[in-house]
Amino acid sequence: MKILDKYIIKNFLGTYVFAILLLLAIVVMFDINEKLDSFLKAPLKETIFDYFLNFLPYFANQFSPLFTFIAVIFFTSKLAGNSEFIAMFSTGMSFRRLMRPYLIAAAIIAGANYLLSAYIIPPANAERLEYTNKYVRNKSVEYGSNIMLMVAPGEIAYISRYDAGSKTGYRFSLESFDEDKRLRSRLTAQNIHWDTLYSWEVVDYIIRDFDDDREKIRKGRRLDTIIPFEPRDFLISVTDHEKMTSPELAEYIRRQKMRGVANIQSFEVERERRYAMTAAAFILTIIGMSLSVRKVKNGMGLNIGIGLVLSFSYILFMTITQTFAISGLTSAFVAMWIPNFIYTIIAIILYRRASVA
Repeated sequence: MKILDKYIIKNFLGTYVFAILLLLAIVVMFDINEKLDSFLKAPLKETIFDYFLNFLPYFANQFSPLFTFIAVIFFTSKLAGNSEFIAMFSTGMSFRRLMRPYLIAAAIIAGANYLLSAYIIPPANAERLEYTNKYVRNKSVEYGSNIMLMVAPGEIAYISRYDAGSKTGYRFSLESFDEDKRLRSRLTAQNIHWDTLYSWEVVDYIIRDFDDDREKIRKGRRLDTIIPFEPRDFLISVTDHEKMTSPELAEYIRRQKMRGVANIQSFEVERERRYAMTAAAFILTIIGMSLSVRKVKNGMGLNIGIGLVLSFSYILFMTITQTFAISGLTSAFVAMWIPNFIYTIIAIILYRRASVA
């Protein structure tokens, strides 16, 4: 790696971190002002360690494309204004060669963003959301009614009502069918109590086993059994997808599809968003560099203005397409990658214009 590469990467990443810290300071002030009453009710230690230390990485990662774009536009325009690129090009350096350190820095940012969103931020989100549910506004789902899902191939479970506080379901039934879709057994119980993972206790149960024309009935007061489902499979809140690592998210989506659960669009969107945001670092870096590499008479104000418009429009576009996937108008993959596809075309056009200018 040349000294010039290290110089550009250092400036890129330094400006990126500075932009994040600057915006986070502003965000913290607005957040304190908005939630001041809730913060005064909560212990200071929980507010600092359970909320803010988990909220800041989450916010920074959510708006990383914006920070990346601002960083590229700002420091590249500054270098162009100082005629540093003119000196580089006068040595015979090509525009393509100049792009290399930018892409290396973008790869560092993209890798860090994916690592954060896939493995580090989800456990932190669990603590943050637990704090907000406790002191700010409770968005957790505590009850469910008329719950029906396929817990395994050929096994259908039904719960009339479930209370998450007591971990108890009422009027439970579990029906098992053979390959010919004939009912082979049916378990009914007045109550069902969740212990851990797939461990359940059924109370006041009746089991009917059907063998051709014969029926065998068993009754009992209590029975500990393993049923392959848990409350989070049917008590789904709007923030559950934020608390899962990428492997957990993939496994959850697989299980829910197997069980025929319909409302998992937000989980699929979150999975695709993590990959799409990684690609965004490269796309917006190319756009930002292509816009600001040439020196302009009016200074870098115009470049920064164009950069802000493009970055905000990208985030807005991704938010709009995300609602399409959640409402079922399109798949999560298409919704999350349409903005990247369109902005890739913009990046190619701007790159070619800048390289021949």
